[in-house]
Amino acid sequence: MLQRILKAQKQMDAACQKLGRGINIMEVCGTHTVSIFRNGIRTSLPQQLKLLSGPGCPVCVTDQSYIDIALALANREDCIIATYGDMIRVPGAGGSLEQKQPGSNIKVVFSAEDALQLAKDNPDKMVVLIAVGFETTAPATAVVVTEAARQNIKNFCVLSGHKLVIPAMRALLTEKNNNIDAFLCPGHVSVIIGYKAFEPIVNEFGKPCVVAGFEPMQIIEGLAEICRQLENEQPQCSSIYTAVVTENGNKKARELMAEVFESSDGYWRGLGKIEKSTLKLKRQYEQFDALKRFSLSEQPVEDKSGCRCGEVLCGLIEPQQCSLFEKKCTPDSPVGPCMVSSEGTCSAWYKYGRRRTRE
Repeated sequence: MLQRILKAQKQMDAACQKLGRGINIMEVCGTHTVSIFRNGIRTSLPQQLKLLSGPGCPVCVTDQSYIDIALALANREDCIIATYGDMIRVPGAGGSLEQKQPGSNIKVVFSAEDALQLAKDNPDKMVVLIAVGFETTAPATAVVVTEAARQNIKNFCVLSGHKLVIPAMRALLTEKNNNIDAFLCPGHVSVIIGYKAFEPIVNEFGKPCVVAGFEPMQIIEGLAEICRQLENEQPQCSSIYTAVVTENGNKKARELMAEVFESSDGYWRGLGKIEKSTLKLKRQYEQFDALKRFSLSEQPVEDKSGCRCGEVLCGLIEPQQCSLFEKKCTPDSPVGPCMVSSEGTCSAWYKYGRRRTRE
């Protein structure tokens, strides 16, 4: 283990020395972000190598307008809101789902199947699944939509907040001045889409894209592989997470997504509107689309809270540069989603990083 660490550090040092400048690597995965902070990886890197925490937390990148729609539906007596636990505390303009009265129509579920079962158990209510996530969780939503169609369940619908990683990475490189040199790519998403999916980023922008697992050694070796590519001026898309990530990913899962969803323009916190970056239900399944069912539309809204979560997600600032961080915004009283989610950068920084910050 020690020899592997020393070898990786030597490679990082060599790349920094050859390039003669700082290297900025963005991790696009909330699990990577937490592991990096929890294991103190930042403090073991060369001073010239900087890690940027990107839009890898699905809860964090969800635009406030989506939260406001969920809150509006929660106010309806004819609806039951089925949500995963990490979404319940995210604040919108009118509070959060958690702040609804005890015993209300907000139900925390552990899977999309649980939401469908709620619909079966409550035929007099419309059950709305708050479906947030990247390509990792979209197949599970696709399964329950097809199952609802097969069983002709009419009181079930989905508020789709599923997002696609590649368009966000492209937006970061074309619209934000954050000087990203390379990406440490998400392991969970890559299980579905495969590491070859990052080829457009390599080919269009010349940025290395390396998929790594979540153990400290995997992350360190992933960073070293990125540095090797930068040093040799040979950007590639590759994976060192070979135990679970293949070149083309999970074919069945991708087929399920393609059957049920189509890409659509959508809003991201911090990144605004991105073309073909979100998943909406196809026409043959639109009876399960909550937006269509209730004649709603997602429109951008101004966040007046002072939270700078959007800039954190784009790698433009670090959490402590937000005036609310650790003062008005804490895990017990979060102002923005980056402090709410267990995968949020602000949450990880608050829990692990405050006393490890280097001068």
